[in-house]
Amino acid sequence: MEYGFIFSNVTLIGTVSVSEDGDGNITGVFLPSSNLPPMEVCETEAISEAFGQIDEYLSGKRRNFDLPLDYGVSGFHRTVLEEVERIPYGEIRRYKDIAEAIGNPLAYRSVGTACGLNPLPIVIPCHRVVPSSGGIGNYSGGTSLKRRLLDHERSMC
Repeated sequence: MEYGFIFSNVTLIGTVSVSEDGDGNITGVFLPSSNLPPMEVCETEAISEAFGQIDEYLSGKRRNFDLPLDYGVSGFHRTVLEEVERIPYGEIRRYKDIAEAIGNPLAYRSVGTACGLNPLPIVIPCHRVVPSSGGIGNYSGGTSLKRRLLDHERSMC
């Protein structure tokens, strides 16, 4: 069993689960149909706050998250996630844009991989990153959810 806690709630996009490390830092957001890690089930104060902010985001009342996060990654992957966090609500960036912004313009495929491994989807808005070739690209929650999140943000702007 992993250290920390996990709890699930029904949201506007289905059942979402949130985990935290036992010290109040959010470590994961698991979208509907995700496999959950073996953790103690408990709705902690940090998890409750995360669900409150996720619900506010999904209902159009929140554009940015203010949660203590534990990314669980370092180096290139962390740099990518930190850059993705800077994408304004309702806007999109290409994987190439993220690679250029972090000073590694040829690493756009690695940026895609880092986005795909994002442990905190929605909170770290990797749904706002799309391929240069057109379309919306892949998403850990599925392309229909990615489209839904992008459409949701556009409708709120």
